[in-house]
Amino acid sequence: MALDTATIAGGCFWCTEAVFAELKGVESVESGYIGGRMIDPDYQSVCSGTTGHAEAVRITYDPAVLSYGDLLDIFFHTHDPTTLNRQGADTGTQYRSAIFPTPEQEAEAKAAIERNQADWDAPIVTTIEPLSTWYRAEQYHQDYYKNNGSSNGYCAVVVGPKLAKFRKGYASRLKAAA
Repeated sequence: MALDTATIAGGCFWCTEAVFAELKGVESVESGYIGGRMIDPDYQSVCSGTTGHAEAVRITYDPAVLSYGDLLDIFFHTHDPTTLNRQGADTGTQYRSAIFPTPEQEAEAKAAIERNQADWDAPIVTTIEPLSTWYRAEQYHQDYYKNNGSSNGYCAVVVGPKLAKFRKGYASRLKAAA
């Protein structure tokens, strides 16, 4: 099985990771930071909004089960790609909507933006940025919703409802009944 990798940012990585971890064809989802100037950024630095990094996820998936285009279509329907540097109450460049494609993925990323624009009343502001150095987020951010969903207020108010909506809309694409 030949796996591929997609790197995307859609606001808080806790939300994005929780969604993509449940999709058929996804082998792993890792939370991290990309697209900034600081070497070896940490959560506190990225949250300051001064490093230029986005909270992002790196998705390892089986393209025979889930295409890159399908993955991006789901991305566009599980966050608001029309708000600049914001997802809900999370504001700052670290919460931007961005795709970090490989050179081979870039044309499909552009096509996905064009294809999904019809579903939104406002212009999609998702950026396509160079795939740069990936920094894995601290261990406590990995599988955050899975490990903290019932005890964390943000997860209960933001991640839980987003995940419930995703599960309803994409039930046939889930690994198992959630």
